[in-house]
Amino acid sequence: MEKTVGDFFMLFRPLGSKDRSILKQAKEYLDPENIKDLAFLLKQKKINARIKYLSISKDLFHQTEECIVFEANTKDSEVNDYVTEANLQIQKKFFKKQYKAFAKHAPLRISKLIASHIIGHDVIKRAVALQLFASDPIHILLLGDPAIGKTDILRGAADMHPISTYGLGSGMSGVGLAVTMIGDVVEPGLLPQADQGIACIDELNLLKQENYGALYNAMEKGFITYDKKGKHLKLDARIRLLATANPKGDKFTGKTIKELQKQIPFDQALLSRFHLVFLVKRPDTYQFLKITDKILKQKNKSITKTDLEFLKSYICYAEQLKVTLPDIYHQQIVSFVHDLKKKEQHGLLDISPRLVVGIKRMAMARARMCLREKVSQEDINEIKTIIERGLRVDH
Repeated sequence: MEKTVGDFFMLFRPLGSKDRSILKQAKEYLDPENIKDLAFLLKQKKINARIKYLSISKDLFHQTEECIVFEANTKDSEVNDYVTEANLQIQKKFFKKQYKAFAKHAPLRISKLIASHIIGHDVIKRAVALQLFASDPIHILLLGDPAIGKTDILRGAADMHPISTYGLGSGMSGVGLAVTMIGDVVEPGLLPQADQGIACIDELNLLKQENYGALYNAMEKGFITYDKKGKHLKLDARIRLLATANPKGDKFTGKTIKELQKQIPFDQALLSRFHLVFLVKRPDTYQFLKITDKILKQKNKSITKTDLEFLKSYICYAEQLKVTLPDIYHQQIVSFVHDLKKKEQHGLLDISPRLVVGIKRMAMARARMCLREKVSQEDINEIKTIIERGLRVDH
């Protein structure tokens, strides 16, 4: 900033201990010239300096950090613009530092805060957490008995992602999925509103089959079309679908693979479009007692508005990373899928190339969640666990 001859004498005015301390911290984020300018403005009393604490819950981030904020005390536009730019530089570098510190804890902490009041379904929550960080579509279906927490998981995921929509299959038409009509004005529906985000559909089994067209297009091609009343539209709908469904008869009965397969409410055309399908059954007596014990021991955990803001900004930051899958893992994935194919008759679903695509995308999503540009063995191991648990019918 330009200074006059009269300003020269201001440079000799001493700063208070608080301002000196804050400027010392600011050196981590700003260059020396910025620090000199801010010191000068502080001496002129044209700005104030303060510390802002991140009000993030300990369940999400144990580290308590201080963010420096400068505030203008004048209407001078040059000073206001300068302070705004300085704050932006500080915040950008400050949050980058926080993101890097959080990254090593991200997989465990994020999954635990998805529907944290629901005991169990840990592997499902881990899979859904990965879906939040996928750059390419990963579609997940939670198929199971009612009133066991499926809806809560959907809502938890929708709350965490910066771009998300939520709807009920029972109250939605094919047109509603694609567009909504307000008079003669066409507005994007649930799917295009979730473009490059998460589209959550609860009770997908209640969506009428004649309305599947828009869903197929979004899941496969990443867009939907609308051709009615002289309007011809093509809207981007590059979604990651997270859906729930109840079995035929509303509750799974029987234990054999054939008995369970007969109760799946979808044909292969829709089912095959999901990369992961979790069979979620009501707990038996032993599992129920374990859940009861956990409920009694569990400390109340809740996700705050500030937590959600931090997570959304973290996801946005992570999405900028371009992640690669090193060639050294290719054969390992091939062998894993080969083993799954040999056991195919013991599972509800066919092992298809879509699963291979899902493995690759989930591994890359986990690396991205940890702010890494390359998939690691740890990522591969986690995806194997999720896939194996997802294919089981006894959980």
